[in-house]
Amino acid sequence: MAPSKKSKSVDNMNSRIKLVMKSGKASLGYKAALKCMRKSKAKMVLISSNCPPLRRSEVEYLAMLAKTKVHHYNGDNTALGTACGKLFNCSILTITDPGDSDILTSEA
Repeated sequence: MAPSKKSKSVDNMNSRIKLVMKSGKASLGYKAALKCMRKSKAKMVLISSNCPPLRRSEVEYLAMLAKTKVHHYNGDNTALGTACGKLFNCSILTITDPGDSDILTSEA
């Protein structure tokens, strides 16, 4: 049986995140995301699926004001932290420089 399209898109997004962490600049966490968006340095924000609704809406609102792209990551905060290559949970990832990745141009 062939793998589903959803799992392929998640794998594709994970590989893009790994490339950003290796060749570009990204910051993990809620406070760092707010700082980057206030300074208008953020290019894209990834929010995990189990981020609290109030925090999610606040980040989305600031991203709208800063004209930043928002991507809702399909996995939970543990999966997002693992995709970043970290051994801890991360509910919000802010990309300031994509590096060699094409994560900003083609969203999964």
